Amino acid sequence: MDEALWTGVEREVLPLRGRVALVTGVSRRAGMGYAIACRLAAYGASVFAHHFVPHDRRQEWGADDLDRVRAGVRAHLASEDASSADAHGDLAEPDVPEQIMAAAVAAFGHVDILVCNHALTGEDGPLGGLSSELDRHWAVDARSVILLAQAFANQHDGRPGGTVVFLTSGQQLGPLPGEVAYAAAKAALAGVTTTLADQLGEQGIRLNTVNPGPVDTGYLTDGMWHEVAPMFPFGRYGHPDDPARLISWLVTDEAQWITGQILNTEGGFGRWRPRGT
Repeated sequence: MDEALWTGVEREVLPLRGRVALVTGVSRRAGMGYAIACRLAAYGASVFAHHFVPHDRRQEWGADDLDRVRAGVRAHLASEDASSADAHGDLAEPDVPEQIMAAAVAAFGHVDILVCNHALTGEDGPLGGLSSELDRHWAVDARSVILLAQAFANQHDGRPGGTVVFLTSGQQLGPLPGEVAYAAAKAALAGVTTTLADQLGEQGIRLNTVNPGPVDTGYLTDGMWHEVAPMFPFGRYGHPDDPARLISWLVTDEAQWITGQILNTEGGFGRWRPRGT
């Protein structure tokens, strides 16, 4: 075998050193966005975090302390030349995705990595009474993500390492009862993955979509766990750092041959298992 194929097999200690990552939905320390941002920082990247606290305030779990969120991300910065910054923005507004990307470019000069973690929680339902819920979820969960990818591509200067990650929700693997609008919007991201990856590949940009599976971001109750526990072979629900590990690896050069894929990280979640058994 050609020995040249085996050059550079040693792993980089900080594989994202010198790169800039924009992560959306980084507003709660219990959330996936925070876990992703901290992982990318620990891998050497500078991190620009987007947040929209009014969304969290409307949820049962409430909002977190943004100063503590910022401090947590900063504490994980592993490269001496890395730093962090952040911005607020309602991604339901059509101009905000481009504004958030522009703010990240203004802070760091460019963006190498885009992770679209944000999503609208709630404001949904089953067939029977749906109306504007469909538009709200489309705006936040699908349209803003596509517009962020567009803004990322427009600012990308061809430097190595350009990569985009969308998040979907496994709606192609099983039902999401009572979440028709959310499932439809997330399905749009999964459906457009190959098309966008094909176009962005011409710029040397990789794009993949990750289904993080069921992850406890502060909403799981004892009753809920009792109902689904038989479906998890490892005996636990997903933690925010579970998908964060996959995503952080996926944006490194070790994954440079992976694009246009939908990857599931669900801990063996067995939807086929009868409930309560």
